[in-house]
Amino acid sequence: MESEVIFFDTLRQGLWIAVIISTPILVVALVAGLTVGLFQALTSIQEMTLTFVPKLAAIIAVFWLSMGFMTRTLVSFFQDHLIPIIAGG
Repeated sequence: MESEVIFFDTLRQGLWIAVIISTPILVVALVAGLTVGLFQALTSIQEMTLTFVPKLAAIIAVFWLSMGFMTRTLVSFFQDHLIPIIAGG
């Protein structure tokens, strides 16, 4: 019973870390998509690359800016939660 509680708690924490890490990229992709979609609707330009390139550029920029935060969050999760479980603590 105790091992199931530890497993599900670790799984819950891992999923929450995944949500926290992915939020900045997903928000920027949403905002960039809405902005480009609004621009296309206002100007009647229906070019497929116009939606892809700005969104990709925004995602890469945010990923580059938030890499330190993502790395610190994952390393902290591994050091505080997963390594003690693996080591038997």
